[in-house]
Amino acid sequence: MSLEQLFGQLPDPGTHAFPDYSLPKGEPVMPIAVTSEELTTVLELYEAFQSVDPTGLDSNPFLEAATTYMQQAFGVARYRPDEQLQDDIAALLNDFSDDLGGRTMGVVDATPDHHRTLYFFLVSCRGYHGAPHVRFDPDEAAVATLYEWYQRVTDQDAYLKHPASVLE
Repeated sequence: MSLEQLFGQLPDPGTHAFPDYSLPKGEPVMPIAVTSEELTTVLELYEAFQSVDPTGLDSNPFLEAATTYMQQAFGVARYRPDEQLQDDIAALLNDFSDDLGGRTMGVVDATPDHHRTLYFFLVSCRGYHGAPHVRFDPDEAAVATLYEWYQRVTDQDAYLKHPASVLE
């Protein structure tokens, strides 16, 4: 499946809403099956994603000069809009890796935050791929794996990870 077909299947960010996972007396999780091969593939996609500069400073010397001037003249910090998302993706991959525990296949606990992170990772990949000033051509298999993870989480019901008893 081509990248355009994969990205075309994603819900539109303007109309997409996440379900409410608020469950009483516990932490909601969606257990999904993950292989170490899939984890490695998505990690490689993340590394490629992390190396992209969405502001275009790397490829536009005039924009870089103007940004540097603004920093020096007004003390404005250089801002990358994807830094928080990169931190969230790294946390997701670390959580999945910890849950997998070195096994070749296992069940990982995806949280509602992981659900949002997977969606925004996919949408950002689509945005980077479509942006004319950003050079991002991800591996189709990696994007397909990421989309499969997103589908697994979306298709899964939420369960309580650490249910609290009535007596607590």
